[in-house]
Amino acid sequence: MADFDFDAVVVGAGAVGLACGYALTKRGLVTAVLEAGPIIGEGVSARNSEVVHGGLYYASGSLKAKLCVQGRRALYAFCDSHKVAYDRCGKLVVATTADEVGRLDAILEQAQANDVEDMAHMTKAQVLALEPELKCEGALISPQSGVFDSHGYMLALQGEIEAGGGAVVTSTPFEGASPIAGGGWSVWAGGAEPTTLTCRILVTAPGLSAQAVAAQIEGFPKETIPAGHYGKGVYFRLTGKAPFARLIYPPPIPGALGTHYRRDLGGQAVFGPDLQFVDSLDYSVDPARAADFYSYIRKFWPGLPDGALAPDYAGIRPKLHGPGEPQPDFRIDGPEAHGMADLVTLFGIESPGLTSSLAIGEEVVTRLGL
Repeated sequence: MADFDFDAVVVGAGAVGLACGYALTKRGLVTAVLEAGPIIGEGVSARNSEVVHGGLYYASGSLKAKLCVQGRRALYAFCDSHKVAYDRCGKLVVATTADEVGRLDAILEQAQANDVEDMAHMTKAQVLALEPELKCEGALISPQSGVFDSHGYMLALQGEIEAGGGAVVTSTPFEGASPIAGGGWSVWAGGAEPTTLTCRILVTAPGLSAQAVAAQIEGFPKETIPAGHYGKGVYFRLTGKAPFARLIYPPPIPGALGTHYRRDLGGQAVFGPDLQFVDSLDYSVDPARAADFYSYIRKFWPGLPDGALAPDYAGIRPKLHGPGEPQPDFRIDGPEAHGMADLVTLFGIESPGLTSSLAIGEEVVTRLGL
């Protein structure tokens, strides 16, 4: 690190930015992670389902398919070694009507193509033996799916980066970067004490502000920055005893996995997210949306009592597609995409980005030739 303040700088201290910092640290690089907000992981990483995804649905050969499966395996091992809480409770993808049963075959075929372990068909009787209150005509079971403590996970990543001599710096927004003649980057960081850092490698993983951050890099080809969209999803919490032990998912809808059920690590039942494209970062939950939740949930849980859903929280996903458009893959752009050395920019890291995060970090260091 003789000529630079840090070997690497990562923009964004959500799960993916911290996982990139961890991957760089494991390569022996002293890394600084810059976070605009006052705490780590308060954006996309704090407003999701905390689900460990199996990797069932994603297109063969896509980054999502590869990195979700690799990331899930790595994530459970990381949680074990760092004492991060999780519950590998399993997931049921349920067909609530006879005409949905055929869709399960295609999902199972895709899951097997993606090398997802232990997937199996279940009959209606087998499902009801596990989850008596569930209404379905059949299901798939994904025993490798679960839920985990995402904030505990991010704190463990931060600890690894700091133990490697690096730093995770909050309240420090990225305000620009420019290439240094001969190699490396000069990075301008704002906040209460603005400063300029130099580094050999720059990685941008700032979630919802990915496009804005890329546009602040001097010389970055603007035509390679994909259009971004905000996909808002709200969650409702059940007042009362959780009805199911496993994750319950309907077959996926266009652009998302659909409103699903989970029992969180505290034992409470949560439903969501739905999907609504919005123009601003508004995290309010409109109680009126509960009406749609009641009708949707009762397709698989007819026993949902009236008045049992309470507004909980909302998240916004950094989508690369708009309403009615097909859902694209993750964008992990190295020098081959934008022509700038020692730079990787990430766009559209929504679900299954949390599950995939450790594998995304490894993919980033591969793109950097490390």
